Amino acid sequence: MTRDAICCCGKLTVRCTGTPELVSLCHCFDCQRRTGAPYGIAAFFLRENVRIDGRSRVFRRPSDSGFDVAFHFCETCGSTLFWEPARKPGVVGVAVGAFGDPGFPAPDQEVYTECRHGWVAPLAPEPGP
Repeated sequence: MTRDAICCCGKLTVRCTGTPELVSLCHCFDCQRRTGAPYGIAAFFLRENVRIDGRSRVFRRPSDSGFDVAFHFCETCGSTLFWEPARKPGVVGVAVGAFGDPGFPAPDQEVYTECRHGWVAPLAPEPGP
């Protein structure tokens, strides 16, 4: 399976092959500020399964783990499309909303729940066997 994440103006794309290693919903304040939404959702793909086309600008910031994260955004429209966590150099995080796919896999995990807005419902637990 191949999926394309595309910025708002279409000048930066990320083509991802296969299934994501992890889909993570993050409530941290940095993700809230980055997205302008109450949380961010990232799909993490193995680097060898990702092809980037177009030009991006980079913003680096430290993470709680002490390793930097390099966020890549379109130099024309400013959409944050993907990021590279120095702590896990073999993966690329891609903004799930940029796929424009309502059938995209749901998050596997939810992190920084202490920052969750009170009106945002927690992820539903996986149904048991």
